[in-house]
Amino acid sequence: MDYIAVPFGYLMKWCWDIIGNYGVAIILFTLLTKIVMLPLSVWVHKNSIKMVKIQPEVNFLKAKLYGDRERIAEEEARLHKREKYNPLISIIPLAVQIILLLAVVQIIKAPLTHVLHLDADVCRTLAEAAGADFKEGQLDIVRAVLDGRLTEGMLTGAAAEAIPAIATLKLDFLGLSLGTIPSSVWGVYILVPVIAALSSYLLCYVQNAANVIQAEQSKLNKYGMTILSVGLSLYLGFFVYTGVALYWVASNVFAIIQQFILNAAINPKKYVDYDALQKSREELQKIQDLDGGKKDAEYRANKKRERDDYKRFFGIVNKHLVIYSERSGFYKYFEALIDGLLRRSNIVIHYVTNDPHDAIFEMAKSEPRLKPYYIGQRKLITLMLRMDADIVVMTTPDLQTYYIKRSLVRKDVEYIYVPHDMMSVHMGFRKGALDNFDTVFCTGPHVSREVRATEKVYELPKKNLVEFGYPLAEKLEASCVAEALKKNEKREILIAPSWQEDNLLDSCVDKLISELMADGTHITVRPHPEYSKRYREKLAALVEKYKDAPADKLSFELDFTANRSIYTSDLLITDWSGIAYEFAFATKKPVLFINTKMKVENPEWEKINETPVEISLRSQVGVALEKDELDKTKETANGLISNADAYRDKIDAIMHSHLYSYGTNGAVGVKYILSRLSQKKTENNNK
Repeated sequence: MDYIAVPFGYLMKWCWDIIGNYGVAIILFTLLTKIVMLPLSVWVHKNSIKMVKIQPEVNFLKAKLYGDRERIAEEEARLHKREKYNPLISIIPLAVQIILLLAVVQIIKAPLTHVLHLDADVCRTLAEAAGADFKEGQLDIVRAVLDGRLTEGMLTGAAAEAIPAIATLKLDFLGLSLGTIPSSVWGVYILVPVIAALSSYLLCYVQNAANVIQAEQSKLNKYGMTILSVGLSLYLGFFVYTGVALYWVASNVFAIIQQFILNAAINPKKYVDYDALQKSREELQKIQDLDGGKKDAEYRANKKRERDDYKRFFGIVNKHLVIYSERSGFYKYFEALIDGLLRRSNIVIHYVTNDPHDAIFEMAKSEPRLKPYYIGQRKLITLMLRMDADIVVMTTPDLQTYYIKRSLVRKDVEYIYVPHDMMSVHMGFRKGALDNFDTVFCTGPHVSREVRATEKVYELPKKNLVEFGYPLAEKLEASCVAEALKKNEKREILIAPSWQEDNLLDSCVDKLISELMADGTHITVRPHPEYSKRYREKLAALVEKYKDAPADKLSFELDFTANRSIYTSDLLITDWSGIAYEFAFATKKPVLFINTKMKVENPEWEKINETPVEISLRSQVGVALEKDELDKTKETANGLISNADAYRDKIDAIMHSHLYSYGTNGAVGVKYILSRLSQKKTENNNK
């Protein structure tokens, strides 16, 4: 430490010679070191701005490649190189600060050597005369001189000549001795570590708010560093000289002032797009919120299961068909395809689900060619990026737009969209929701028209359109025929809204229940699966609100794998949910619509110049009421139920014109998949 302390000792001596007060000299010394280090601070500040400038790109990158650490690291390195950002630069000020702190400790501990520059032999002589240690007791020598216990008369030569200079080293500052260690005396010195800790807290507070790169850190990092810095300052404040603590406090104060000066001179707002930064944070947060939940024993077990299934999935080569399902209730949309493929081929179906409790796992026990995998939504991001199958079938739209991306491993994977309702695809879906699929299984002519019109408006390449139909409607109708032989003991009314803004559950479900609840009537409330997923707390509060309602009058159906409420109800009440047409087509019974705010996910839907069936069919399969007409609910419901027979033939005719391939149970889709797999096999053999 002598080699480090000697040059700084000259600076300290110069400060002391000018000021004549050791405490003020330490403060001036601290200020001068900040000035000397200013170019380095400017360099680091500019480097930090570069990092925050590219942070939106980094955040979007992390959202896009979430879980793929190697790819993220590669892309981040590319961005750093492009902006000439060096992440190691931020370490330099910390290293310099540590060196300075150690130098100050050495200077204050040995002022005779580093401030007065006395010869080693002279220091040794003085130490012997004062009864102090030569290396560790220089402050004892100073105290002996100041107390009159060591005088010139007691020494000779250079040692005697040094006494007047030593006598000028008055270590008192604001009533405290700068050569004292607080833990050795306590008393008023207890304030020293407290003040040091407070200065550290103030510095952390300012930097968390004003430092361009520190302000962007997570709360955990900010609070963690604050706690560490304050705790370290408090602890060390007890065991270092008071002069060192004074240097630490002064350094923190000057660092705060320097931060404001740097921000004024090189304002980060001139270089950083904070709007883009906020959007990127929100996008990344969406991904980080996936698979959220309490990390209990079940969570840990599922994580292990996910790792095992992920490894098993990629341990299989030559995967031909993969089906992706968000949760257990979505199996019904794939059921006809799966049954047909298993009957008509020897193909192995790989079924990826985000639901650890998906019913598919139980089904697979009796079907060896059905291979299920539990992959949470976060891990799904990486799985999809590494997808190596010939065909991927999914009901989830917005491929490539959000966290589910097309494969980076194979460019020839064919992505097929399978419908999960019978509605239009240009208003209820986001703009471009189907643009990145290769093939769309269409429920009816309306979807074909809408897809082709979208391609024309936005000059998109043509997709493969398959006249698939909607097999679930066939299954529901068959179930209704079977249930028709049974007579409901009570009149059954099903309330099944959508999940968009102003849906029935959020806007008027209480009014509906109060209007309809009566003797001889049972009400079932069936939330949309997406509502259950997005608004768990609100749904739980609603269920809790009606927990004391008689079970024979009101119940909530939260198991979306079951459809019994759809085909046993006498009337459905909904807003803009696609369940309206599942119910009407299956039961041939009318629907009571409530005109809440229309579900519009695509603000440009009118460019397509096709009237959505949500609008065109509404008046044909039932009656609509405005929200301010809810006092007519009971009367309208009674009328629709009483006149249900008048709707039967009309609804049946609408159904057959609205849906492709009705009665084939998805055979067209099965045929298409087998045909495409055969073509891909031929293409691969010819390579």
